[in-house]
Amino acid sequence: MNILGIESSCDETAAAVVADGTRLLSSVVASSVDLHRAHGGVVPEIAARSHLESILPVVEEALKKARVGWPEIDAIAVTQGPGLIGSLLIGVLTARTLAICKNKKLFAVNHVAAHPFGAYVDKKPPALPCLVMVVSGGHTFIALMKRHGQYKLLGQTKDDAVGEAFDKVAKILGLPYPGGPAVSHLADVGDQKKYPLPGANMTGSYDFSYSGLKTAVLRTAQAIVGKDYTLPSHELPGLLNKVQKADLAASFRAAAIDSLTATLKSASQAYKPACIIVAGGVAAESELRRQLGRCRWGSPVLIPPLELCTDNAAMIASCAYFTRKPADPYRLAPEPSLVW
Repeated sequence: MNILGIESSCDETAAAVVADGTRLLSSVVASSVDLHRAHGGVVPEIAARSHLESILPVVEEALKKARVGWPEIDAIAVTQGPGLIGSLLIGVLTARTLAICKNKKLFAVNHVAAHPFGAYVDKKPPALPCLVMVVSGGHTFIALMKRHGQYKLLGQTKDDAVGEAFDKVAKILGLPYPGGPAVSHLADVGDQKKYPLPGANMTGSYDFSYSGLKTAVLRTAQAIVGKDYTLPSHELPGLLNKVQKADLAASFRAAAIDSLTATLKSASQAYKPACIIVAGGVAAESELRRQLGRCRWGSPVLIPPLELCTDNAAMIASCAYFTRKPADPYRLAPEPSLVW
């Protein structure tokens, strides 16, 4: 079964063709990150206009790279939510129109629930039950997947997502957008033991809280330069030298990742899953991938390849194959606040 996946939940326009839920035939992503860099973050209106310009060329390129025509496509899968309403609208309307015009089945997919399916691509479907951790700019949670796409929530962030914390720390340090990768690159040359920072775990649960860790970085930076909280935030980066910034980045990353791996280890020991999947944009972070590669918790740890950690359409197509949530092409509407 060949499924054409379409993803447009935020600032990246993506299409992919996946056969039988696991065999990647093509994956195309058009990013508008350069358009947002000047603004220091994603501007919803700019993202929507970029999707409008890119989505049909991206779909055509995905079909071309997969070397399939419309007769070989059995269904179309599209991200219904969560995400930016304008961005989602472009993807959903495109998928609906194509499904009607090409007489194809249409599947609606939850973007967050689809992230773990990036680990299914070009591999055998993992054994279940599977312990799943999704770490991204908007979500941080750990859940038990007993059936494909059906999750029992074990814990989640109570405030900032881990990716959001990376981005906010980047602003504290005056690093360029996108902030997460910038923090990671700087952390590679810093001393992670220089500045002791609090963890992000919540005692007695599998929940997280990254707001306190982010604030601790800010207060530590203010203490380093000898200024109190009244200092305007935009002046702080200019008072820190390169070594101080690198050490702060490394100390923050160590605390952020330790909270993820410690919670994952605890849940793994408690539930003894057949496998563990860590997915989402932060799963591309180099130190997290190194630590997960060294884990010996009795269950294999699966991480999607780098290109399938961030937003992509391959995970949408794979999720649709295994979950089969049919949608009416005449009625499907985007849901920006869709709960996974």
